[in-house]
Amino acid sequence: MDNVYKKIEVTGTSAKSMEEAVNQAVARAAQTIRHMRWFEVTEIRGAIEDNQVAQWQVTVKIGFALDD
Repeated sequence: MDNVYKKIEVTGTSAKSMEEAVNQAVARAAQTIRHMRWFEVTEIRGAIEDNQVAQWQVTVKIGFALDD
């Protein structure tokens, strides 16, 4: 079946890990986007507090199929 796809860009955050930041982004997008198919990490950054990593910020593009 041929599909047409659209991509959105969102940034997830986590105090624990990059993986959790990605999961946060995907989970939040899933609340309003249907037919999600893939993600690609486009940027990784973080916040530093007291000379330690305090938060991971991961930007992902999420591809989803458009409805017919």
